[in-house]
Amino acid sequence: MAGMRPLPPLEGLRRQIERRRGETSGESKRRDPFVRETFRMDRAAAREKAREWFDAWPKAAYWTEVESWRQTDGGEIEFTMRRLPTAD
Repeated sequence: MAGMRPLPPLEGLRRQIERRRGETSGESKRRDPFVRETFRMDRAAAREKAREWFDAWPKAAYWTEVESWRQTDGGEIEFTMRRLPTAD
């Protein structure tokens, strides 16, 4: 086996791969600063719940918004509210 070089240690590469996998999975979710809550209710109640959020956490300070919404087959509105946990 003259002339064969030993294989380089792979521990540094393993650490880098694990770090990268963490960034693309749960770790990136932890960096998301927003608080989210999903609701499912009739249209009138959905409007009232959104008003409650905007009253409690004003858009200008907390970046509050209706992140997504849809109307279900049963006529209910399913929606997700999003806001920052604190105002700066």
